[in-house]
Amino acid sequence: MPARGKHRRTRVSRIARAFVPVGTGGVALALPFVAVSGAHAAQPEGQVTQVAQAAVPQVELVTHKVAKGDTLTKIAKKHGASGGWQGLYKANRAVIGNNPSMIKPGLTLTVGTKKADASPAAAKSAAPAAATQAAAKTYSNDLDGWIKEALDIMAQHGIPGSYDGIHRNVMRESSGNPQAINNWDSNAAAGTPSKGLLQTIDPTFSAYHVPGTSTDPFDPVANIAAACNYAADRYGSIDNVNGPY
Repeated sequence: MPARGKHRRTRVSRIARAFVPVGTGGVALALPFVAVSGAHAAQPEGQVTQVAQAAVPQVELVTHKVAKGDTLTKIAKKHGASGGWQGLYKANRAVIGNNPSMIKPGLTLTVGTKKADASPAAAKSAAPAAATQAAAKTYSNDLDGWIKEALDIMAQHGIPGSYDGIHRNVMRESSGNPQAINNWDSNAAAGTPSKGLLQTIDPTFSAYHVPGTSTDPFDPVANIAAACNYAADRYGSIDNVNGPY
């Protein structure tokens, strides 16, 4: 709060002071009423009311009642929630609790607010702007950059996951080698060896491929995004994966 400075009060002629009782739940408060003339005269009450109403944005609350099988990712996608599942969880943490993967049917979640007169065209125009802004970012060509780029793409699609959760699983699955391939386990014996940073098999990569990323399972960003999309569907988030998946 800015400090209050000393200001010289302008002398005003014909100042009438009176006390007007104001009702506050059965208690009358005596407030000073000041009537001034000339350039300092108060605006008519009707005009003041109109200005106050114009300053209040017309918005409505958007909620979602959790049904069986719902996840924060699905709800965020359905409503186009700003910030994806993370934003949805942050806004409803008091209702959900400490585990975002455990949402109970019957809970009412606040998805957000929107202008009552907002048009679909206005909502659509915001999405390309956000995508353009994300595309303008640059990333280093290493594990750190691949994870950060994947996280930005995942956020656009409402896919949960954190840097630490991804990094932990990458180091366990491939030691950070995007060209890693498993040629000895049961998947390999069946003709679908696990590939890339998070060791996805081709059918899983294809089923959970994230639009806007490469279709090459060895591409590090595409591999991370697809694997995290799969983990979100099966475990709630890549952060919940602490072993082979």
